[in-house]
Amino acid sequence: MEPLAWEAILAAGIFVSLGATSPGPSLIVVLRNTLIGGRKQGVACAVGHGVGFGIYAGSAVFGLILLLENAPNVFLVLQIIGVLLLIWYGIIMWTAEMNALQDIDLESNGKGRQGFTEGFAIAFFNPKIALFLVAVLAQVLKPGMGIETKIVIGLLGMTIDMGWYMIVAIVLTGTPVLEKLRQNGEVVYKLTAVALWFFAGSVTLSLL
Repeated sequence: MEPLAWEAILAAGIFVSLGATSPGPSLIVVLRNTLIGGRKQGVACAVGHGVGFGIYAGSAVFGLILLLENAPNVFLVLQIIGVLLLIWYGIIMWTAEMNALQDIDLESNGKGRQGFTEGFAIAFFNPKIALFLVAVLAQVLKPGMGIETKIVIGLLGMTIDMGWYMIVAIVLTGTPVLEKLRQNGEVVYKLTAVALWFFAGSVTLSLL
């Protein structure tokens, strides 16, 4: 059994956490389900979102490792594309406006959809999540990583994502903390943008 690549696990965990806690459509869906159906439906929505995210995370980890080990030149191109995506995501975060999030009607009708299904759908059918994971994981994965590290990174992504939205549904809903998060969403976005740009810069230096 090969030792876990803790540096890669830590880096992946940090950027998955930044992505999960940035206000956006997923937060809106979890909030709406919690307000409509209570914390039980909110938690179900969080679990569904985590499962959808986890499928992407696992697929990205194992698919990228195969490229890294069998087609290093293709993987290098993917790394360069990943850096450009990180810069692009940073620009989107930096210029994002929070009006839509702040003005949304959180008590709108859920149209009978189960929390789990809606949470899964908002994660699984969002191509931005797949692109974000590829952009980040392409920079932290290394050749020869054991299957244990791959599994840990995939499960960590799912756990962080699911855990955050469960906290939103169980603990933060109806508290001043969540309202502060919504009101200061632009600050969260800008901090995330800076972190993404810093990461993109450090990766670029390592590729030179």
